[in-house]
Amino acid sequence: MALAQKLGLSRNTVQARMAQLEKKHVFLSFERRINPVSLGYPLMAFISVHVQQQKLKQLAVDLAAIPEILEGYGLTGSADLFLRVVAVDAEDLFRINGKILSCEGVDRTDTALAMGELIPFRVQPLLERNSAESI
Repeated sequence: MALAQKLGLSRNTVQARMAQLEKKHVFLSFERRINPVSLGYPLMAFISVHVQQQKLKQLAVDLAAIPEILEGYGLTGSADLFLRVVAVDAEDLFRINGKILSCEGVDRTDTALAMGELIPFRVQPLLERNSAESI
């Protein structure tokens, strides 16, 4: 309703356009806006995982069952997967890494602690660039 008023459009028009954008997966989930620190997970780490490729499909399912894994990406290069995880402390991170290592198909992991966020997730520069290019 507020968006419709701000844009000077009818509520139905805005809802229809929002529905189209949702179908195209333009919007990220609301979860992305919740800081894990506020949930009691102040430690963030990135874990590179070396896997047996033939077990990758089931491994993705098994890893998704570990709630502290926030994101996972398949990679080219020396590692096969790149996981962003959160933990309560170093001991908890050790536990989480053990859970990852116990998944069938994982050969080894390399863990790096996040020391601080330098560039937060953003799309605004892309929007500005696209806007400037269309003028």
